[in-house]
Amino acid sequence: MTTFDRDAIQTFRFVRCGLDPATGVAELAYAFGDGPELVETVTFPGAPFALEGARAEAATRALRLLHLVAGVSYYKAAVPPVIRIDGYAIDAATAALMDQVYLNGLGEFAYRNGLDLRGRIRFPAEAAAPAPAPALGLDGPALVAIGGGKDSLVTIEALRAAGVAQTVAWIGGSQLIRACAERTGLPMLNIGRALAPALFEINRQGAYNGHIPVTAINSAILVLAAVLTGHGQVVFSNERSASYGSLIPGTGEVNHQWSKGWAFEQAFGTHVERTVAADLHYYSLLRPLSELAVARQFARNDRYDAYFSSCNRNFHILGEKPAQRWCGLCPKCHFVFLALAPFMPKPRLVAIFGRNLLDDPGLAPGFDALLEYQDHKPFECVGEGRESRAAMALLAGRAEWREDALVRRFAHEIRPQLDPAELEVAPLLAASGEHRVPAPVWERVGAYFAA
Repeated sequence: MTTFDRDAIQTFRFVRCGLDPATGVAELAYAFGDGPELVETVTFPGAPFALEGARAEAATRALRLLHLVAGVSYYKAAVPPVIRIDGYAIDAATAALMDQVYLNGLGEFAYRNGLDLRGRIRFPAEAAAPAPAPALGLDGPALVAIGGGKDSLVTIEALRAAGVAQTVAWIGGSQLIRACAERTGLPMLNIGRALAPALFEINRQGAYNGHIPVTAINSAILVLAAVLTGHGQVVFSNERSASYGSLIPGTGEVNHQWSKGWAFEQAFGTHVERTVAADLHYYSLLRPLSELAVARQFARNDRYDAYFSSCNRNFHILGEKPAQRWCGLCPKCHFVFLALAPFMPKPRLVAIFGRNLLDDPGLAPGFDALLEYQDHKPFECVGEGRESRAAMALLAGRAEWREDALVRRFAHEIRPQLDPAELEVAPLLAASGEHRVPAPVWERVGAYFAA
């Protein structure tokens, strides 16, 4: 391909998108200016798909939504000031949603690259508002995103206990996720996604790079999958802690996991019901729970102890390195260990991780960041600082933990500087806040969580 000069590029184009019902392969094409097409493919199992009438129209709308959201992977390479959509037009509400997804979803990316994207991202609104989408009679089981970590497994077991039929779905070739999915014993849907090969060459030539809103992309993929396969719900496992970002001095709040937060869920779920299918419900089952409450739920069941991993070093765009399920060095490992410790027998937790992370003085800086002590919350999907502080305070009062190096350090050096009233765990374990869980489902699941 031609040389990529990110600073000379003025236009990003959504060139075309298409879906072949006979093969289940969707093509998403993008380009910078008049440059060559960047073509991504998403492969949905179960083809051929019978798409007629309202179902065919819904599939087209869901495909275009995916085309728009997935474009963030390519747009970020140069962040040009002009966005163009070829082949179809979008209305003002859709343009506003995309502005929000790109601006907030690229918040950490912009911060790390020293960019200010405010006012730069403007999707063109050139169509009138569409008529409200009709109901499609989507009464199939729930399509539940499984990620191989504790959160989605808590969702799956809660829905199972509530008698909700479900299919577990994931995107890509992760063997770790497949092993967890197989362990559930539920029907599975493994969707393939291949980024445009040229993107990796562009990156080698100096494109901007960094974190993107992956959950937003996966959400759009599963919405299209639900339309194709007749599932009536798309369920994620994002807890209320995901709505809070890292407070950066001089910058303000930057949320690494913005597309896992309530603002995205509310805006995206409403958009899906308005424009794709009135009876396709997108929600996170864990939204009313804190990370600590989710950890408590996970600890109730040892079914997945030898299968799950929330370690982000196991998941990256070119595959995984699952020689060991926990690196013990990343913020996710640190937080999950700390969150589970109050609710799980110590020998069980140490067996899961292979060692006691709280008895390693060398890990103090990582845990300090979780506590928001002399550092900001890490750019990772971890709980709020107050959750980490409350968990550590609880451990400091327990004989089996209080002599471990980092717990002892917390008790002697950090806790005296904190307000004891803010270290209570009980208030953090209560379900609270807004959510989009359908009332009949929440009635049963809420009782399960409270048991």
